[in-house]
Amino acid sequence: MQFSGKEDIEAPIGNVFASVSEFESFERSAIRRGIEVRRVGSVNPIAPGLAWDTTFSLRGKPRDMHITLAEFVEPSLMRFDSRSKGINGDCVIELLALSPRRTRLSIDVKLTANTLAARLFLQSLKLARNSLNKKFKLRLADMAKEIERRQSRLA
Repeated sequence: MQFSGKEDIEAPIGNVFASVSEFESFERSAIRRGIEVRRVGSVNPIAPGLAWDTTFSLRGKPRDMHITLAEFVEPSLMRFDSRSKGINGDCVIELLALSPRRTRLSIDVKLTANTLAARLFLQSLKLARNSLNKKFKLRLADMAKEIERRQSRLA
């Protein structure tokens, strides 16, 4: 199963990269949504190997996921690997400078199953693919707008 989206942001690539690599704010956001987040490893410097252990409820059951920053190339690329009991994920965040003041943010998420139960779960997600894609793209658009708002406050 794959989700992908692109958004153009009215901000320099360095500022966009700083926003999307501000992991503390994403951790706080996840905690507000009821996800337990525990960072594994040091905060600084941000480098491959930085990881998080998370626990969340999905379909009424607690789930554990380990997320690792696999690749970090400033200011253009971040790649995360995630592992849970039956599903592995790969998330790639790419930034492309369209001009000195405009940046394209691309996010690609791939989920793969390791078990039969996970395959059935991913199959159920595929049945709801259209609504999930809409939600994914709306979240991405909201993130882009928030980055633009922060940029306009700094200018």
